[in-house]
Amino acid sequence: MSRNDEVARRLETFADLLEAQDVSYKPRTYRRAAENVRDYPEDIADLAADGKEAVAEIDGVGDAISAKIVEYVETGEIEELTELQAEMPVEMDALTRVEGVGPKTVGTLYEELGVQTLDDLESAARAGEIQEVPGFGPKTEQNILDGIDFARTAHERQLLDRARPRGERVRDALLETEAVERCELAGSIRRWKPTVGDVDVLVGSDQPEAVIEAFQSLDIADTVIEAGTSKASLRTEGVRVDLRVVDDEEFGAALQYFTGSKQHNVAVRNRALDRDQKVNEYGVFDISEVADPDSGQRVGERVAGVDEEGMYDALGMEWVPPELREDRGEVERAAAGDLPDLLEQSQLRGDLHMHSEWSDGGNSITELVDAAAEFGHEYIAVTDHASGPGILSGVGLDDDELYEQIERIEAVAAEAEIEVFAGVEANIEADGGISVGDDVLEALDLVVASPHSGLDGEGTERLAEAARHPEVDVLGHPSGRRLNQRAGLDLDVERLAAVAAEHGTALEINSTPGRLDLPGRAVKQALDAGATVVIDTDAHEPSSFEYIRYGAHTARRGWAEAEDVLNTRPAEEIQAFVQ
Repeated sequence: MSRNDEVARRLETFADLLEAQDVSYKPRTYRRAAENVRDYPEDIADLAADGKEAVAEIDGVGDAISAKIVEYVETGEIEELTELQAEMPVEMDALTRVEGVGPKTVGTLYEELGVQTLDDLESAARAGEIQEVPGFGPKTEQNILDGIDFARTAHERQLLDRARPRGERVRDALLETEAVERCELAGSIRRWKPTVGDVDVLVGSDQPEAVIEAFQSLDIADTVIEAGTSKASLRTEGVRVDLRVVDDEEFGAALQYFTGSKQHNVAVRNRALDRDQKVNEYGVFDISEVADPDSGQRVGERVAGVDEEGMYDALGMEWVPPELREDRGEVERAAAGDLPDLLEQSQLRGDLHMHSEWSDGGNSITELVDAAAEFGHEYIAVTDHASGPGILSGVGLDDDELYEQIERIEAVAAEAEIEVFAGVEANIEADGGISVGDDVLEALDLVVASPHSGLDGEGTERLAEAARHPEVDVLGHPSGRRLNQRAGLDLDVERLAAVAAEHGTALEINSTPGRLDLPGRAVKQALDAGATVVIDTDAHEPSSFEYIRYGAHTARRGWAEAEDVLNTRPAEEIQAFVQ
């Protein structure tokens, strides 16, 4: 089993503790190293066995960090990290889940008030002690107090980029098992919800004991939690995976049932009853001649259940893609044969939001362009951060630096195999103004405007004002939410989308797994109001181009078709849209 994620988490802890001590540059170095270790295609433990020089071959991992990685792999501990944790014994992960509380805030509150846990934080806030700390105030204290309940439950659900790949590895490993006839992910992860609890895996087989034994023996299993005759659970890299084995003849029925959602399944069952049918995890049954339909699970003539398509067909419906199964009108549309022709990831031609080393990215513009071409993009926009509210000093570019970068992007574009747009991610100020001069905005090919500060409360008019700006082309991560960390702005999406549509401004589906902003429900509202959406990765390094799949499935959750999405269009149509 790969130890990459385990090592990356230790480096992230290192970064948080250093930032809490107000160390200026090392946290960013450790976080970049953590990202690259997590994404490294081979097991970091194998590299560590060859010494720190081998580990240092990973991009962004220097001699000091490589030595710590080798130390951890060999001993299970990093002495310097242990010392830092002893100096600041705080529950960093829990505390930083509170909106507005970052590692520096944790460090300050620990030094000033001795805050170590969420309970300590809540007690200090309720006692009015936080507002007395220099740099804080009553509003900050109240915001912290308001965010504590959210923080207590946020850790219970995993982000998609953590849970989905681990579930896929389990699924793929089981498909290599002779006793397994069919295997699929189920539950909320099959519906591509932005966060999930446990990962559900469904197997069709007539040899359940053999499947359970194979499941327990998987190399990627850290711990087997429990195992029965047809069900079992294990933990892999901190993610719980629940297996259920069913008769292969009933696999389609079970897959439909266990994919959910609960509300969708209720609507499907009600449709079945209206047609003198019964639907459950064993199949669709004709109960028109049955005196007591509730006398058992398999009462009546079974007319479907081998596959999902047959289940829906027996109910007079189109097959409903998993992303739509949220009881938002899909049952009625499927019965009418009128479901949308959902976007496919392969229809996306480019990415219009990414960062280079000019701001907080890890690569040069040339490296981004080359990697994008290799990934298969026809075009990209380089959109480094502009200076402004919510952007760390030294990261955002001022107007003069943006002019300089435009020249550099144009020079790279002249030699590139793909179209390269000179862009910016400007900041939306509290009054909806844009943190870049109009003359610079006019000189750019594409402008993404995003909120980075004041990310609580009502934000509709603020973003609508930005959408009205004649040079703004895209509203980036509109709510500013961070999954499991902060809820983000309250938005009237229909109203905002109407303004965006009127002024030719696209709304972004930010594919970063910690954002997925706009979310699926809001995407549907935006499209219903006539807006255009764009699916971007907000990549800070080429490996993050892979995040596009999470954005594509989020768009599908919002009923998006290819024509609704800006970056399904060729480069010349992108140019026409922004002009």
